[in-house]
Amino acid sequence: MRLFAHTNIQFVKSRYYAYAFSLVFILAGLVGIIVNGLNWSIDFSSGVAATVNLKSADPQVPALDIDHLRTILKEKGFADAEIQNIGDMENGIFQIKIKSRDSKKDTSTETKNLLISTIKASLPEYVKGRDMNKDVIQEIYVVGPKVGGELRTQALLAVLISLALMIIYVWFRFELTFGIMAILALFHDVFIILGIFAITGKEITIQIIAVLLTIVGYSINDTIVVFDRIREDLKANRKDDYHVVFNKAINSTLSRTVITALTTLFTAASLYFFGGSVIHDFALAMCLGLFFGTYSSIFVASNLVVETYQLTHKEKTSLQHLTKKR
Repeated sequence: MRLFAHTNIQFVKSRYYAYAFSLVFILAGLVGIIVNGLNWSIDFSSGVAATVNLKSADPQVPALDIDHLRTILKEKGFADAEIQNIGDMENGIFQIKIKSRDSKKDTSTETKNLLISTIKASLPEYVKGRDMNKDVIQEIYVVGPKVGGELRTQALLAVLISLALMIIYVWFRFELTFGIMAILALFHDVFIILGIFAITGKEITIQIIAVLLTIVGYSINDTIVVFDRIREDLKANRKDDYHVVFNKAINSTLSRTVITALTTLFTAASLYFFGGSVIHDFALAMCLGLFFGTYSSIFVASNLVVETYQLTHKEKTSLQHLTKKR
């Protein structure tokens, strides 16, 4: 199946439009990160996360409204508490996240005890006749600042190590210029997603880090497919201008790239629209990653190689290395 047969879209010639498009998102993301910073979840900072079931044992008691719960917690000093309904409102299940105010002092245990006592004292009609530790508090965990900081460092290190290993792989598979430009394209994808999350204030959770690593692998796979076709076309058309060869290679892999992206994007979009609030941010990050990962494979990575060849005038040596017999 081919969506685009015999296309001749001028990707190389129009690359500066793509650079401008990317620059808008990169600058916007940079401003968002500088102004708002990254909203690290409790896993990467410190605080308390709890899943509570506040469905009353008395069927005559109406379902607890999330705004009422938010008001109660605010009155008890938890003005910054994040509260979400899990499932239908009638089930009365809420996820509550409270970050520590002091990133250096561990007050998580105190916060946990105060949260439990607040629910017990302020919502007696919803906890009466129920076991507080089994029925009401379904799950609760605390994260101290030291553990959160270590986990944040390890997550960032995981992303950087994956990028470093990929540049080594592409270097040996193709040529160093290709490896560096492929990694720059991956940085482009990751940074834009982080920038969008910074602008919107969405949390960077463990699941979002998993998405970033997934997108890094997905994007580099797409890029390598294009690079492979470039190398094959360079062998078959040694006398052609490399601008033409690069453009032809991108066009010839366009159908495969778009079909792969769309089939995955449909799944991610379904999770975003129908998966519920719990996985909403995860699905959003997947959709953004698939879009920008595909976009960078088509418009950014190969064009950066072309740009480097023009700036350094080393295209003959590099192309000889790419087209030598293996």
